[in-house]
Amino acid sequence: MTTPARRRAGRRAESVAMSERIIENYLIDMDGVLVHEEHPIAGADAFIAGVIAAGLGFLVLTNNSIYTARDLSARLSRSGLEIPPERIWTSALATALFLHTQRPGGSAYVVGEAGLTTALHDIGYVLSDSSPDYVVLGETRTYSFEAITRAVRLVRDGARFIATNPDPTGPSVEGLLPATGAVAAMITKATGVTPYFVGKPNPLMMRSALNTLSAHSETTVVIGDRMDTDVVAGLEAGMDTVLVLSGITTHADIERFPYRPSAVVDSIARVPVGRDVHTIDGALTGATRRPAPTAPADDTAPRHTTQS
Repeated sequence: MTTPARRRAGRRAESVAMSERIIENYLIDMDGVLVHEEHPIAGADAFIAGVIAAGLGFLVLTNNSIYTARDLSARLSRSGLEIPPERIWTSALATALFLHTQRPGGSAYVVGEAGLTTALHDIGYVLSDSSPDYVVLGETRTYSFEAITRAVRLVRDGARFIATNPDPTGPSVEGLLPATGAVAAMITKATGVTPYFVGKPNPLMMRSALNTLSAHSETTVVIGDRMDTDVVAGLEAGMDTVLVLSGITTHADIERFPYRPSAVVDSIARVPVGRDVHTIDGALTGATRRPAPTAPADDTAPRHTTQS
């Protein structure tokens, strides 16, 4: 039986022979790439199945901090995508990891939902509205004036201000809703304090995802539907990027940005599993290419976990 390690070794040799970059991992945005609300995007299931069959690593990324990874796994399952919770990386998890590295065992006043409060509980944080170390703002469908007022007062009294992501709006069945970035702007206006945003487009979220996979930026590709979050975050973290046109960004939008993705495709169904994204038919010309790495002598060599 062919093992994932043997499949990876075979791909390395083939990639080097073809002067292609070796691809071992994917960071995949969720909404707009895999699903639209509760509806799967055509080809998403086949791509995930191909990645698993090839023995490659992947994480599904989302700036949504409302739900836990288990909640999102169940949501994706209802859409026909079987992705276990440990393969999902949310801005809430990235925020919790960041706070754990900065101030282990601290305290926070949280404006958010179960995805954020659970992540903070899991790292040993105490949730308190009395002199907390941090005010942590996440996404919720029920922002209350009372909670926001309390957050304003705590920040003015010296609590450090953290937000899970800068997205000003979020989708719903009824239309756009104000999201974390919009509420953060209100608190900033009242306090004069700008939050530190952990989620995309902060490359910190990408690097924390890489570390979760024990992956390296040189062998990882970001697949997303937004130039202003997925593509720029992947670029700044040193990864190749694929923009899919099945979500927010249109082909006409691309020209407005001073940077380019490595490739643009209609949907994730057009991304060849394990192949250099610069070989995709229709990939943008003039994209920066890195030289293909030399294949290691065997698959027992240690994997790099420090990102450049």
